[in-house]
Amino acid sequence: MGMISEILSVIFGGDRNVLRETAEVFRENAEAGAVRGHGAQMAALAQMQAEFERTQRGAFDRVMDGVNRMPRPALALGTLGLLISAMANPVWFATRMQGLALVPEPLWWLLGVIVSFYFGARQQTKNQELQRDIAQNMARVPQVVQNISALRALDVASAATGGAAADEIEVVKPGENPALQTWKRASNEGGS
Repeated sequence: MGMISEILSVIFGGDRNVLRETAEVFRENAEAGAVRGHGAQMAALAQMQAEFERTQRGAFDRVMDGVNRMPRPALALGTLGLLISAMANPVWFATRMQGLALVPEPLWWLLGVIVSFYFGARQQTKNQELQRDIAQNMARVPQVVQNISALRALDVASAATGGAAADEIEVVKPGENPALQTWKRASNEGGS
């Protein structure tokens, strides 16, 4: 028995686990890897949060934010304006469209690329915001489940009051329908 305990103390003694340390040479410790991954993810989120929570914004930043918000409303309102002008003054509209017909095709392609990149970047930003909102909502799921369980427990407790009048609401039995019974009586009396 003493020899076995000495062999085990050599392998597992001294706050070491030789088997585990040897296995970790060939395969990563999943728990330690998860801890490292969580740490890296939290550091990335903290960095992103620091970038977006700047409290001191200069005039240039505010002006650039305003300029970045202009293209979408300008395109939408400009298109509506063209439709209205086509109905209000067709000759003026046709004159402007003839001018657009003279724009070379490569310039149209360039405009298409610029608009695509602008709206593509905006779509990517919106998708990232959506993913963040989904993650925040998923983080609330345990609390919601706990609240639902508590409400169900209250429902069961109120049903177990033994029929006390103060705790019970009078419910029509499933087979009864007072309106239908009144109608049937009226029908029978009128038809008899």
